Amino acid sequence: MPGEGTILHADLDAFYASVEQRDDPRLRGQPVIVGGGVVLAASYEAKAHGVRTAMGGGQARRLCPRAIVVEPRMSAYAEASKAVFEVFEQTSPLVEGLSIDEAFLDVGGLRRISGAPSEIAARLRGEVRERVGLPITVGVARTKFLAKVASAVAKPDGLLVVPLGGELDFLHPLPVERLWGVGPVTADKLRQRGVTTVGEVAQLAEEVLVSVLGRASGRHLHDLAHDRDPRRVEVGRRRRSIGSQRALGRSPTSPEALDAAVVGLVDRVARRLRASGRVGRTVVLRLRFDDFSRATRSHTLERATAQTQTILETVRALQSTAMPLIECQGLTLVGVAVGDLDDGGAVQLPLPFGRRAGGTLDTALDDVRDRYGSSAVTRAVLLGRDPGLSVPLLPD
Repeated sequence: MPGEGTILHADLDAFYASVEQRDDPRLRGQPVIVGGGVVLAASYEAKAHGVRTAMGGGQARRLCPRAIVVEPRMSAYAEASKAVFEVFEQTSPLVEGLSIDEAFLDVGGLRRISGAPSEIAARLRGEVRERVGLPITVGVARTKFLAKVASAVAKPDGLLVVPLGGELDFLHPLPVERLWGVGPVTADKLRQRGVTTVGEVAQLAEEVLVSVLGRASGRHLHDLAHDRDPRRVEVGRRRRSIGSQRALGRSPTSPEALDAAVVGLVDRVARRLRASGRVGRTVVLRLRFDDFSRATRSHTLERATAQTQTILETVRALQSTAMPLIECQGLTLVGVAVGDLDDGGAVQLPLPFGRRAGGTLDTALDDVRDRYGSSAVTRAVLLGRDPGLSVPLLPD
């Protein structure tokens, strides 16, 4: 139809849980939780009882006593993701992966050979269901932002087309949380001013939003509330940051256990940086506390690096600044990321003890792990400790 946007946002529904229900007929129609200590995914039957991703396993089972808890199978999820992305790439040459279970597709040049965007979206959903056996929701709109909002509104297992000219009629009645970048803190600031819908955000002058939320956030939300999003679907877009995180559960975490978790995360992130031939300047530490509040600490280095020791020392320094919060509020998740990425040819900070940039220790360890497996060599502090799950990711 001529009145349709050409950007699709395709998002698999409750991905891990859906794979488990697909592979075990006994789980179909049942409340399923993936992960025991911390909820990695929940089926929609479990979500109906209030179970959410990242929730502690004990709380999830109290909310849904009938839930069936299954151990995660990362290789199965990686294989399913690969199959789904094959469908995406056969649907359109313009695919921008966001994660292993969602992507943007631009179908603007396909009308003559494939039909209208809504027809392409319906066919894509059928192909994923038939070939991969999984439900997927698709939003269709003029902008990437609105396509993603449409898919969120259409879940689960739905298709929603936002017609050209009807964007603001669709967007403005929605709650402010539908805007990218509006989390609990920002939503609370807006609600304190009586702003509860996207339309009410749009009625505020940009200067008012800037005064309440800061320059960057204020301008960002003002644009989104008017559906101003000029971004194109980018094929082969490289990551702006590389990171990893680890759920710690709700039991108290000792300083030694926390440091071991941080060491494992830094090892993982630094190895991914080197494997992708990239270096980064900004080191970020992310924390989530018992009350689900979050905190972020970051430091920008003088020069970019992919060296494990440099990143680890920076993360430990950031962690020391957050210790009062950690001791007061309890910690349930820790994450490490490196941003401001560039190609790995940049000069890197030297390693301690006189080792040269690109240091032989890191590269030697990488070679051993590549040849004999990631568990072939590890730091002494990690011996005998659970390394945590390594979730499947899109290529770096």
